Amino acid sequence: MTPLEFLALAPLAVLGAVLALDVVSFPQAMVSRPIVAATLSGALIGQPGRGLAMGVALEFFALESMPFGASRYPEWGSASVVGGALFAQSADGTAAAMTGAALAALITAGIGGSSMVALRRWNAMWARKQQARIARGSGSAVVALQLGGMSSDLIRGGLVTLLALTVFAPLHRAITATTEVPPTVSRAAVVAVASAVGLAAVWKVVRTTAGARWYLLGGLAIGFGIAAGLL
Repeated sequence: MTPLEFLALAPLAVLGAVLALDVVSFPQAMVSRPIVAATLSGALIGQPGRGLAMGVALEFFALESMPFGASRYPEWGSASVVGGALFAQSADGTAAAMTGAALAALITAGIGGSSMVALRRWNAMWARKQQARIARGSGSAVVALQLGGMSSDLIRGGLVTLLALTVFAPLHRAITATTEVPPTVSRAAVVAVASAVGLAAVWKVVRTTAGARWYLLGGLAIGFGIAAGLL
């Protein structure tokens, strides 16, 4: 990678680091959700609309993930930055642009999730080393653990984003340059698969959670009402 190419990826890596931090560590403000993260990524490229389109598709995939407790799940913050950036960099009508970007984002989400597990193990080892100080009531030990954990998560997210873009950006360009799949077919495939995953996730919650169907119907009614007012 040339210095110029690295500088071009640096803002996206910083964005991925911040959004990855939001997933668990701080502040958990939901800006790491794909629909937000991919839109921000596309905005950095100058194409927020294309980033939003990618974010909506990834959001359907993310609905299947239930990030509760110590469960393992994909890390969508940095992954959505990757997917949004790759799709935003493609011109309108580029063959297989959405398919390639979505696949890159899904792979990155899985890798990011594994890196979160590794980071948790590292944090646990570091906490054990500070156990004696914490038992004595050392406030500085607690602060050091908190800041160290958040800083490590920030760095982890930035590295995942940077490495994913370094690998997938040239692959995405090669795929879009050589494939003959029409753009409409590419987008339709992503929308169909994402919709199936998202609807299955929604049905699973609605079917097993008391009162969830009423919240769903109420949300749909409000959403359609807002959409109708904007048209």
